[in-house]
Amino acid sequence: MSEIATIVGQRLRQRRQELGYSQELTSEKAGLHPTYIGQVERGEKNATIESIEKICIALDLPMEDLFNKIITTNSKYRTAQKCYDLIISQPMNDQENLYILLEDIIKYKHN
Repeated sequence: MSEIATIVGQRLRQRRQELGYSQELTSEKAGLHPTYIGQVERGEKNATIESIEKICIALDLPMEDLFNKIITTNSKYRTAQKCYDLIISQPMNDQENLYILLEDIIKYKHN
């Protein structure tokens, strides 16, 4: 399984869960099999662009948002991407608290 397929799958799962959709509902809206949706979300399938487009439409997720700032292991920004992915997966209130905590850590480190 490729790293990019895993990242895309995680982002699709996150969006589906934000909407409160099941894999079955998503598959109905996308015209794809529920098993396929699960495989894409787990990064087990290298989905075609057409399938990804169908899933994005079903989830009201612009494809440019899905692929925005994907950083793979070979990138010098990988740690920043992992932090971003962790924070964005949290509820909005927790995201704000995590940001404040990071700011405080950075201020403390520089004092």
